[in-house]
Amino acid sequence: MSDNAKRPAIARIWRGRTRPERADEYEAYNYEVGIKPLIEKALGVQTFREDRDTHSEFMTISYWESVEAMARFTGSDPTRIHHLDRDAEFLIELPTEVQILEIRASHGDTGGDGR
Repeated sequence: MSDNAKRPAIARIWRGRTRPERADEYEAYNYEVGIKPLIEKALGVQTFREDRDTHSEFMTISYWESVEAMARFTGSDPTRIHHLDRDAEFLIELPTEVQILEIRASHGDTGGDGR
């Protein structure tokens, strides 16, 4: 099956929180160091940010054809967190887990840039 014909079957969800004053800097760093390599390997990637008074929360959802495909990207157990070099500097606490969900149904266009 060609890459164009592959359909996402698995979503891998990562969450992290920064202090509001570091959110813009972390967002730029995370995109350059974490998201760009992910875009090259995953079938799709979405990033989200919610700003609150006490923190800014980031969420990255990557889409994969299988758990095995995620394991090829991570080089090991896809449920294991792979912290970026500067995550400890930016994040309020280092995440200890990711969420891996089987996609049961998908409707509409969820892949647009939202702009």
